[in-house]
Amino acid sequence: MRSWHFDHIDFSTYPHYSGEDLGVSRTAEKTTFRIWAPTARMVEIRLYRSGKQGKPARSMSMQPLHSGVWAYEEQEDLQGWYYTFQVFDGEWLHEVPDPYARATGVNGLRGMIFDPQLTLPDGWELDQGPHYHNFTDWIIYETHVRDFSIAESSGITHKGKFLGFTEENTLSPEGLYTGLSHLKELGITHVHLLPVNDFQSVDEEFPLLKYNWGYDPQHYNSPEGSYATSPYDGTIRIRELKMLVMALHQQGIGVILDVVYNHTWLTKGSVFNQTVPGYFYRQNSDGSFSNASGCGNEIASERSMVRKFIIDSLLYWIKEYHIDGFRFDLMGIFDNETMRHIRFEINKINPRILLFGEGWTAGPSPMPEYRRAVKRNISHLPGIAAFCDDMRDALKGNHGLKESKGFVSGLVLREEAVKFGIAGAVWHPQIVYSYVESSPEPWAMEPSQCINYVSCHDNYTLFDKLKMSLPEASGEELKRRVKLAGAILLTSQGIPFLHSGVEFCRTKGGHGNSYLSPDPVNQLDWSLKATCLDVNSYFRKLISLRKNHPVFRISSADRIRKNLNFCTKYQLGVIAYCIDGHGLGDKWKKVVVVFNANSEEVEVQVNEGPFTLIAFEDDIREEGISNIAGSTVTVPPVSMLLLARHSESSQQ
Repeated sequence: MRSWHFDHIDFSTYPHYSGEDLGVSRTAEKTTFRIWAPTARMVEIRLYRSGKQGKPARSMSMQPLHSGVWAYEEQEDLQGWYYTFQVFDGEWLHEVPDPYARATGVNGLRGMIFDPQLTLPDGWELDQGPHYHNFTDWIIYETHVRDFSIAESSGITHKGKFLGFTEENTLSPEGLYTGLSHLKELGITHVHLLPVNDFQSVDEEFPLLKYNWGYDPQHYNSPEGSYATSPYDGTIRIRELKMLVMALHQQGIGVILDVVYNHTWLTKGSVFNQTVPGYFYRQNSDGSFSNASGCGNEIASERSMVRKFIIDSLLYWIKEYHIDGFRFDLMGIFDNETMRHIRFEINKINPRILLFGEGWTAGPSPMPEYRRAVKRNISHLPGIAAFCDDMRDALKGNHGLKESKGFVSGLVLREEAVKFGIAGAVWHPQIVYSYVESSPEPWAMEPSQCINYVSCHDNYTLFDKLKMSLPEASGEELKRRVKLAGAILLTSQGIPFLHSGVEFCRTKGGHGNSYLSPDPVNQLDWSLKATCLDVNSYFRKLISLRKNHPVFRISSADRIRKNLNFCTKYQLGVIAYCIDGHGLGDKWKKVVVVFNANSEEVEVQVNEGPFTLIAFEDDIREEGISNIAGSTVTVPPVSMLLLARHSESSQQ
């Protein structure tokens, strides 16, 4: 019986292969197979006419080349055939597609040989994402392909599919925009898709029988078949994902992919372990698989061919699918050097591609923390951002505890932690870091390294968390608190990140970890847009405000420290700050922002008036609501108040 303990192996002695031809490629004259399998004694290729059924029509033996690579070349075009590899290293391993498989048949059982030209939508050669000068100009909207359109209330024909994102002018039963047109109306700049690469848990032939978020990766370079109109022909899922990307790009919206290179769903049975046993995974001191992912394994990103695979995969998604950014699941598992290599290689193609991730793990790792891309090490990873869970928990309370409260739910003494996020997690002389429980010191060197958020697919939605921590609150009060959270996020420095549906009080019925819950729990109920139309309208105004005013998206830490100061006397449950817009290219010479999380109105002293009142309760008018001549303003309960003074040139 095979031993799956590897304490006797020094993986650093395995050869490195630097070629760019791993996987399967074809021309009209020939088909070429390349696989890295340095421990193999024999490697067989099996060809099938079907992606699921039947015996192999042909079998071929590969030949060893150098650097652990095996190769085979067939002097014909095998387009449309399906294939597997099988490695013998003293024992026969399982038949699997290669790790680089770019198209697969149903449920990923076999790879597919295909012509990439046949996967291109009309006009694909002209497709490109939006261009922004700074990452702080981005406004990210996270959603799940199936959640986005599966509800009846979506009015979308291709429910739960890639093509659901391509349909324009779809309406809810109440006649309001849903889907793609809703995104355009809302004004976000980028959509972040939960994993779209092939994952294990959902049967692609019967996708509605089971739900999953997709954090159970099977094949990293092939799209998920349950999101395609047909899971059988691997080219269909490729083409339809490209159509999704192009539809969003045509609306000026970029596309970010959630990538899960930190672990695989299967351990012993994965394509990695069935090709090069043990190499792609970290081990404990006894040689067993370590488990910082909480899913049974963790990828050994520091090993040269693992690092190469990850970089090759990311570059493939950029070149083949025109992807604009990547969110790394459990990025804290990755070693710092790999993350720097990733940034370096992507910069060669496009330095405007955003890289960000979770700066933590789900369990202990044998690699010491100082070597890993955890939040506290982000200052050593230029060009890479991390989620600011400091801001998340400061706003709504501990993410996992139903009853815990934060600033927007009325808990005082959370002001410094919220200020931490307002400053984009960079050092600011007016923040008392000893009061920031989650981070005793700033961890971002620049605001573009801070992803500010209050909710995401993990844990409770913002509305559900507020409802559980404030069980006596009315629906109207909960909506006010959702608006306050949105106001803080969308006027803070850094990069704002919105969980889909937060703009109309999305609920999952109190389910905190819904990755296996059915569609009625996870789906976006577009009818909520009508019942929470005031919330939706408020978020639209906030997004427009941010996009129109550089004071809310300062691109450098030095300029934040120079131009943003917390300018009023401290009051419990109140945060106020001033921004000098004169040197930031804003038409407003000075801005005063006040957040009142108390259930009563407060009086706040402001200096250097007069001002124009821009935001008051639900009303946001950039041209102004009224003029404020005095030195004191009254801020209504649970709301943002915003004052501005125009520069002389803009008033002429």
